[in-house]
Amino acid sequence: MMIPVERRPVIVDALRTPIGTSGGALRDVDVTGLLAPVLAELARHSPGPIGEVSIGNVRGPGGNPARVAALAAGLPVDVPAITVDRQCGSGLAALEHSVAMLSGLHEGFHIAGGVQSASTQPWTFWPPTAPDAEPVRYERAPFTPASFGDPDMGVAADLVAAECGITRERQDAYAVRSHQRAVASQAVGLFDDELVALPALDHDERPRAGFTVERLARFRPAFGPGGTCTAANCCGVNDGAAALLLCDGATAQRHGLHGLRVIDVVTAAGRPDRPGLGITAAVGKLVERTGVNLASIDVIDFNEAFAAQVLACLDQLRIDEERNCPQGGAIALGHPWAASGAVQLVRLFTQLVRSPQQPDARLGLAGIAIGGGQGTAMLVEAI
Repeated sequence: MMIPVERRPVIVDALRTPIGTSGGALRDVDVTGLLAPVLAELARHSPGPIGEVSIGNVRGPGGNPARVAALAAGLPVDVPAITVDRQCGSGLAALEHSVAMLSGLHEGFHIAGGVQSASTQPWTFWPPTAPDAEPVRYERAPFTPASFGDPDMGVAADLVAAECGITRERQDAYAVRSHQRAVASQAVGLFDDELVALPALDHDERPRAGFTVERLARFRPAFGPGGTCTAANCCGVNDGAAALLLCDGATAQRHGLHGLRVIDVVTAAGRPDRPGLGITAAVGKLVERTGVNLASIDVIDFNEAFAAQVLACLDQLRIDEERNCPQGGAIALGHPWAASGAVQLVRLFTQLVRSPQQPDARLGLAGIAIGGGQGTAMLVEAI
């Protein structure tokens, strides 16, 4: 059952840091250093006290990074905070958590978002398997039991490309367009008002003005011989934070606040060995619940983890690829894992509320695929 209209929470502000390349400008900025400035700025903008902070984070410093960053941001000590981990969907999971709370017994203002510092995440090791063995560096989480195959994300994207007929040429062309759009948006300042500049970085580090289809064609397969996914037609490994200020519907009405009303948010699960297709499952379930016609969506942001994967989802949902990420997506901007879902909502807020490019644009749709075969989709409307 969908949230009744009068109880639907409203996103009233949305900010993010610039997105850095792992090992780049933000290499010495930890999770707290990324997130605290965003929380502080949102709290400063809030018409009322913050009731809770919900933040997504993957393989970070441990403990409760949301609480640490909230205190570092100067929020009162009586503001509770929770950190959630749903892999790449963590930012949207944190937002989903706050939406659920504000749709029920809670009222007032919450902050929800995500943060990832791939550059500073701790090194961890599997314990030795024998008395004379060495510890083994922990490189990635297991997304499924071994009986499901648990392919690496890149390997799974190659499999999706082959099975869905997504050619290398199409992937490269899509990636070039993502960079071109992001570079053009950056040049005219379309990101400026959503950014909280950091001392080490005041702009997104990854977009490349010089990418062409001819240049991308020279990149070799990144995940195995014969594959079509390369380092250039997929996202990078990135650092960044993003968060949203939201409140329950009654509070928004009482304060006369405008923003993005959350119509519905859905998490779905499908094939664990084809994780990139999780967007299709989530959006399908959301359409079933809401009855929304995908042709009526004004701004679509499906996370571009891999060109192959996002193109397959767009094809399955019968959405023209040109409609996705009109100002550039994660292939160009970067994919700071746990922050990416929140970045998507910041981008929708800018395009539908802060500086709409279409005068009558109203509906926005975000979707993200998650390791283990899950996906989350959120439908919002500008009010």
